[in-house]
Amino acid sequence: MAFEFLPETIALIPDGNRRWAHQHKMSVFNGYELGVGKFIDFSRWCMDYGINNVSVWALSPENLKRNRNEVRALFTIYKKVANDRKMLDMIHDNRARVNIIGKSSLLPKDLYKALHQLELETAHYRGRTMNLLIGYGGREDIFHAARNFANDVKKGFGATVERFKSELLSSAVPDLDLIIRTSGERRLSGFMPWQSYYSELYFSNKLWPDFTKRDLNLALLEYGKRERRFGR
Repeated sequence: MAFEFLPETIALIPDGNRRWAHQHKMSVFNGYELGVGKFIDFSRWCMDYGINNVSVWALSPENLKRNRNEVRALFTIYKKVANDRKMLDMIHDNRARVNIIGKSSLLPKDLYKALHQLELETAHYRGRTMNLLIGYGGREDIFHAARNFANDVKKGFGATVERFKSELLSSAVPDLDLIIRTSGERRLSGFMPWQSYYSELYFSNKLWPDFTKRDLNLALLEYGKRERRFGR
């Protein structure tokens, strides 16, 4: 399929795993597990198109307020994926660097250790990047940066936009060209407020486990029709 032009950076808010599980009379655990597996597919699709910087919002601070068993299920799935040979082979075969972004203090120590190990093992890769936002919230990101920025200024460092950005938890993520959110929700819910400044937004009615490569194609076709003037 020919596209007029493609985003260089793409981000995903994969909504609808619980609703999908309820509709199919499956456990929430199964819904989340399928959702995580679908993100592996999504990453591969993006790489097929030469989109080499992919971000996904895996867990927000608000998500941690859900039923304790649901949160525990998510932690279990993420730890499993971090050690999954299929996932690791895909990452290494594509020489993709993995960045773990968020407040590590919100995660169980064994999960953080597994994710951090993945980050260390791929740190030397260049060209392709997967940003996993886990324990990430937009307000927390800005607050973290503001607090550290204020300390920098007190120490005599220059008060610049670039320095402020460097203090973000998400400083490794460039500005986002396209953000996709599934399940019919039409809001960002605090997703990467700094990087989404001039992002194009695409909302799919599909629940995340039902999202296919064809749905990604539709999003990319729509993106190609947008006139991106960046305020000019």
